[in-house]
Amino acid sequence: MSEKIQGQPEPPGPQERPAAAEEAAATIASIEEALKTERDRADSYLNNWRRAEADLQNYKRRTDQEKSDLLRYGSAPLIKELLTVLDDLERALANAPDPDHPLAQGVELTRRNFVAVLERYGVAEIPALGQPFDPQVHEAVMQSPGEEGKVVAVIKKGYRLHDRVLRPAMVAVGTGEAVTAA
Repeated sequence: MSEKIQGQPEPPGPQERPAAAEEAAATIASIEEALKTERDRADSYLNNWRRAEADLQNYKRRTDQEKSDLLRYGSAPLIKELLTVLDDLERALANAPDPDHPLAQGVELTRRNFVAVLERYGVAEIPALGQPFDPQVHEAVMQSPGEEGKVVAVIKKGYRLHDRVLRPAMVAVGTGEAVTAA
């Protein structure tokens, strides 16, 4: 008494069932392969995004450091030029015939004020005389009798801006020979 309902498909016959199962399995495999491909693509996009985010953070950090350095050391070229003026003031004082002359006293006052201004902006003289020779802050221009490896004379003072050397001190380094009295 099987009645056929109108509009309803007939159930598959015994031979049609394995073909349908194979087709369904192939469709499932195809879908799983497509899903794996899309997951791989999504992972690739995620990794690329993470790399780009890290690059952006590194860029921000680097530009912040560059800004900080520019603010801290941007005046270095000007200060290097001003150091030659300080050298001239010190040479004028060293060659003054009378240190008590009002002109010499005025030059000394100007030199002191000049040094004070430079110090306010982070400039400091590099200690040299009697110090062990350090190629990071000293430039050896000659050797002289005196304690070996020590600075025995300063030819030109050196300066640093905060923690950077602006100009190394030009020095004479001891050879280890005894100093002879003339």
